Amino acid sequence: MSTESLQQTIEESIATKQRLLASCIPQIQALCDLAIRTLRNGGKIMFCGNGGSSCDASHAAGELVGWFEEKNRRGYAAIALGHETPALTAIANDQSFDSVFARQLEALGRKGDLVIGYTTSGGSKNVVAALKKARELGIATAAFLGEKRGACCEFADVAVQVPSLNTARIQESHLLCTHLLCAAIEQALGDSRCHS
Repeated sequence: MSTESLQQTIEESIATKQRLLASCIPQIQALCDLAIRTLRNGGKIMFCGNGGSSCDASHAAGELVGWFEEKNRRGYAAIALGHETPALTAIANDQSFDSVFARQLEALGRKGDLVIGYTTSGGSKNVVAALKKARELGIATAAFLGEKRGACCEFADVAVQVPSLNTARIQESHLLCTHLLCAAIEQALGDSRCHS
């Protein structure tokens, strides 16, 4: 990759985040408020996604259970769905990969919880199924998406749509939004004893 290409890619990433700043602050704030309310009321947050978005889901859960910036606090109740290999492979093999998150959500989710799906396309079938199942169970829903609305928007109480069609740029902004979410939760809850 040439120096010019490296510079252009960084500039594209910065431009995407500038568009995020210009258009998505109300949605990000709404998601932060929903997550804080969930934890404050004794619920848990469940994250899900595929591929790189699965890593984002795991990253988010790890920051909340462990810590983001505030080391002197209790862990907050959070789970990344799809990271239990026996459950993942059994559900995918015996039923379908489309139901891997919904099935785990059915087992682990309770009213008062929150499920957050990551999907750059907005239409990942297993993320859509998880949000749909959450709605059926009375669980709050949110999604981190790209510019394409996709089916997830139909089932998300709050949707943060990164204004880009480029998967890498969307994922970079999803990571920023994840860090904003974790920071907001830590600032609001501190050492409060939130657990499911």
